[in-house]
Amino acid sequence: MAKPIVVSWQGEVSSFALTRISRSRLYGSRQRVHLDPTGARCQRAALTDDGSLLLEQGMTAQGYFDPSGEWVPNNTLTGMSPEGELVDKVDSTLGVSQELEGPLDPQDVLDLGVSSVYSLEPEEISESLGARLSEGDIFRFRFAYRAGFNTEMGILLGNEQGAFALVGRPQPTDWNELAQIVQPLDDDEDDDLDDDLDFEMF
Repeated sequence: MAKPIVVSWQGEVSSFALTRISRSRLYGSRQRVHLDPTGARCQRAALTDDGSLLLEQGMTAQGYFDPSGEWVPNNTLTGMSPEGELVDKVDSTLGVSQELEGPLDPQDVLDLGVSSVYSLEPEEISESLGARLSEGDIFRFRFAYRAGFNTEMGILLGNEQGAFALVGRPQPTDWNELAQIVQPLDDDEDDDLDDDLDFEMF
């Protein structure tokens, strides 16, 4: 079981057990199973480009082959920023207290590109934070499910169904308006257009 989400608000620490909400958990799922002529279940695999190696399921999660065919384990990889600079590896935030920021504007939630949604079960929650969540206040915190080179934003919110965490990256949207509003046609112009139509032609 994963470690809890731990947050701090006004010097008080709260802890939440988390369960990921997926489409299959909500609506169920179906899986197409491929069988060989004997009725045994087939296992997916792939060949390398030169056809010399067979890659079974799970192997590519351990590393990859570079263009020269050299095996590169994932634990030897380093992170690079878009500017080409080395990025330090960050630890998982689960089980480690993260400072809450907020309350936020609802627009901050709408600007979040959500990648995961978690249902939260309070293990220990401060009275003040519980009251703010019940009033509809929204908070954000730093989130990294596992150690790696990236962190995401977590949004903590609550409703009558319980507490939830939305996890993703900010993706603000720029809204553009027409510089000039298009004026509708006059009624007389509409009538002229209607007169040109003869449905007997169709």
